[in-house]
Amino acid sequence: MRRWYSVSEVIAWLRWSWRQLTSMRVAIFLLLALALAALPGSLIPQRAQSPEKVAEFLSSYPRLGPVLDWLGAFSVYTSVWFSAIYLLLFISLIGCILPRTRDLYRSLTSPPVRIPSRLSRFEAYRHVQTDDADALKTLEDRLSRRYRLTRFPDGISAERGYVKEIGNLLFHYALVGILIAFAWGQLATYRGQAIVIEGRGFANALVDYDSFESGAWFRESDLTPFSFTLDRFASAFAPSGRPEAFRADVTIRDTAPDGTPRERAEVITPNHPIEAGGAAITLSGNGFAPIVKVTDAKGKVSFNGPVPFIPKDATYTSRGVIKVPDVSAGLDQLGFSGVFLPAAAQQDGTWVSAHPTLLQPLLVLDVWRGNLGLDDGIPRNAFELHTEKLTQALGSDGTPVALQLTPGAKAELPGGLGTIEFVDLARFASFDVRSDPSLLWLLISTVTAISGLCISLFVPRRRMWVRAEHSGGITVIEAAALSRGDDAGLQAELDWLLAALPQPPTPAQED
Repeated sequence: MRRWYSVSEVIAWLRWSWRQLTSMRVAIFLLLALALAALPGSLIPQRAQSPEKVAEFLSSYPRLGPVLDWLGAFSVYTSVWFSAIYLLLFISLIGCILPRTRDLYRSLTSPPVRIPSRLSRFEAYRHVQTDDADALKTLEDRLSRRYRLTRFPDGISAERGYVKEIGNLLFHYALVGILIAFAWGQLATYRGQAIVIEGRGFANALVDYDSFESGAWFRESDLTPFSFTLDRFASAFAPSGRPEAFRADVTIRDTAPDGTPRERAEVITPNHPIEAGGAAITLSGNGFAPIVKVTDAKGKVSFNGPVPFIPKDATYTSRGVIKVPDVSAGLDQLGFSGVFLPAAAQQDGTWVSAHPTLLQPLLVLDVWRGNLGLDDGIPRNAFELHTEKLTQALGSDGTPVALQLTPGAKAELPGGLGTIEFVDLARFASFDVRSDPSLLWLLISTVTAISGLCISLFVPRRRMWVRAEHSGGITVIEAAALSRGDDAGLQAELDWLLAALPQPPTPAQED
């Protein structure tokens, strides 16, 4: 027969589950589980950060991809299972902290414990004699400097070090603060990267970002309006190629604290970001942007403008692509992929850059024709050329064509596809724009956690008892001390106390 559980059994089971959840063992297990659960977010592309890589993964692995998508592997930090572990850890910490806070309050509002009946059983113990009839009052005055104490008819009970438990609780409360701040940051933050070419500008709008990621609570209306123009970018390199300085001169247009529009000139360097619209703007990279003009077979200018080439090494060997979808009717779309070399040199038959400074600039391009795939509805990386629907242009000898252009040079495209001209050269800078309202609270929580941990580690928790007996003009003092955990200075603390007696004590035979 089916057995029904009684209400008392259900309540007992719930109490047992709560005790297990709020135990330190389970809290540590949840911390480890959270760390393991975060691993897929580092190994598998995430939809919020790289939707085009997720699309490529799903296309490349048609069987595994949908399974991982169903499990939430492409949105780890917003998945149900990650959120569940996070929430359980939060509840575990709260359930552990609150009872300890209540116990600490009771300890602080309760008098020290009574004097044990046999002090000699403690490791830190001394039994001395003195001719001071008021020795107990002398020791009480000395203890009151460091201890919270209670006077009993036969002696004194003193305690100190409650700040150790306060530090321990402070550490755990700060951990909860870190969890809250981190969760808030993940939900409300936004971060984007933008490449800005010298002489051009950037506006804080989604369309101007090259990549963008945000939390679940983010809305496009949360973007505070501001813009800036990259007036000039300058860099300096040592003869060895070691970078010495990077500087971006920008003009910021935003709103002053009093609500009035303003325009100001700023300088951004790698270690000195600026702030605009509540977001931090950091210089994260730079490179060269060849200005290219492409004319198709019908004489129409299909493309004319700068194209950023992304540096791949310390000597600024830079790779990039040029996509020309706007061609005359009936003609194939054009694509170019290749490298830009500020100081061109050949090494083992391969073009490389010998130095990051503009010494002998050269643009080397492969030519492709066909369908660029821009209308397939699949997110595409602007700096990658997908050649699935393209055909590489070949020369008269049947080998792929590699155009070599210097600034000002013009070349005919193979197969009568048109012409391409390397018009000029510009610089670009890449900027990281980040707004995270939780950073200040995360910093405060982290500093508080470290402070609380230091207090709990280095402040000892001690109890001390003193008992006095008078016999024939001699006062016999028994003193003992106890510490929670290892305390190398406990005996020295006892010696400090007894040193307050008016004359050196005479040791008596210990029990």
